[in-house]
This record gives sequence, C-alpha cells and structure tokens, in this order.
Amino acid sequence: MLPFFRRLFARPAAGPPPLADRLWAPLAELPILVGLDAAETLKLRQLAARFLTDKLIEPAGGMVLDDGIRARIAALCCLPILGLDDGWYAGWRTVIVYPGAFVRPRSQFDAIGVMHEWEDILGGEAWEQGPLVLSWADVEASGLCEGYNVAIHEMAHKLDLLNGPPDGFPPLHRDMKRREWSAVFSQAYQDFNARLDAGEDTALDPYAAQEPGEFFAVLSEYFFEWPELVMLEYPEVYQQLARFYRQDPAARLPPYPHPGAEPVLPAP
Repeated sequence: MLPFFRRLFARPAAGPPPLADRLWAPLAELPILVGLDAAETLKLRQLAARFLTDKLIEPAGGMVLDDGIRARIAALCCLPILGLDDGWYAGWRTVIVYPGAFVRPRSQFDAIGVMHEWEDILGGEAWEQGPLVLSWADVEASGLCEGYNVAIHEMAHKLDLLNGPPDGFPPLHRDMKRREWSAVFSQAYQDFNARLDAGEDTALDPYAAQEPGEFFAVLSEYFFEWPELVMLEYPEVYQQLARFYRQDPAARLPPYPHPGAEPVLPAP
C-alpha cells in the first residue's frame, strides 16, 4: 500500500491550461465561488481543467452533456481539494451523469437470513475505485450556498474511501491528530442523533444522522455551502474540516444570507 499512497499524494505534474474564460465566466457567478481570491480562482480553474483531462464524464439515462455542464461538474468536484491537490482524486476515472435522480436496486440479508430487496432513489453515488455517479438536476441545485451540494458530498465520500470503508475518517494530514478527529466527530454525531431523537427540527439535514460516513459528507457540504451554520452548531467540527480541507470558507464567503439563499438558523 505504501507505494500507492506515495503516488497518490505526490506533487502533480504540470497540467493543461486553466479552464477557459468562456467556461469559467458563468461559474464565477455561483454564490459558493464568489469569495475566491485571484490565486484561489486560478488554482480552481487549473484543477477543473486537469479534472476534465483526467476523468471521463459520460452521459446516462438520456443525458446530453456539453462543455458548460462538464465544467460546472469539474469545478464543484474540485472545490474540496482547492487547498490540497488533484492527487487526492487518483485511483478512479469515470463520472457518470444522469439528467435527474436515478434508481439503484439494493438487497440485504437480515439477521435471520431473509433477503430484503428495495430501490434507492439517488442524486449521487461514489464507488470505491469506481465511478462517481451524479444527477445533473442535483448538480444544478448545488453551489447556491443553501447547504446542499451533491458534488461535494460525493467527493467527500471519495476522500473517505481512500483509506477504507466510508466511515467518516479520511486520511488525515501529518499535523492532525487521529484521536482528536475521532473525539470531535463522534461527540457531534452522537449529539446530532440525540437531537433528532428528541424531535428537534434541525437546520442541518437529518440525513447526516444515517451513519458516520454520511455525517462527514453532509457536514462537508455545509462547510463549503453554509459555513456559518457549521460554526454555530459544531464549531470544533468546523475547525477539523478547515484543517483537513486546508480552507476557511467562512472567511471568504459574504455574511449570511448569501444571494439566492434563505437563512434557517436554529432557535437559540
């Protein structure tokens, strides 16, 4: 495994030119990107261009792709690694895009050996060393600073999968403490579940309570889309995410409410 991780986190080679002006211009107006400074903007454009070079973005279910759609997917997918590099996205190659939510058949044996089958309706899915699957309708609804971002959610899963099952514990940097990460996230996850069990109507999406991996992915969405809410609800989680992603969205985004978003802060 050591040679793999050496390649994974190696300094990337020189890539293609930054995303073209005609493709970047509409993206620059997305609320989630308006606070980027010149250096951050240039790096994101470079990462997005590299993403489009390295990844195959394929249509499914009647989806029709164009350069603008591909560019938006690439930019939103690359925002989580703006403070890192594209080596964190090594090991997989394909992005599959449906026009809307897609159906995924599921099956599972219960404790007494009975097979249960059902269908999940999904807006996104990340497979270990496999494709990233996205609904374009959900991508269009992302980046508006309303707390929802399917691209960031699934990329958080991809990062989480780098060192095993998606359990909310991605590979941490050398200056981060595993015990501290585990304690902060475990306490927040337990508190969030307790609040839901008590009938609280939370501003954070209740889907975060499904399991620790989903808690990490959903909190990553809010970290980039609505950082003030994470700071308000779980400030220690915000600090851990800021250290992991090496970004501070709360410092660059305009104060809430952001354009096009309605603030729904929890009651004091």
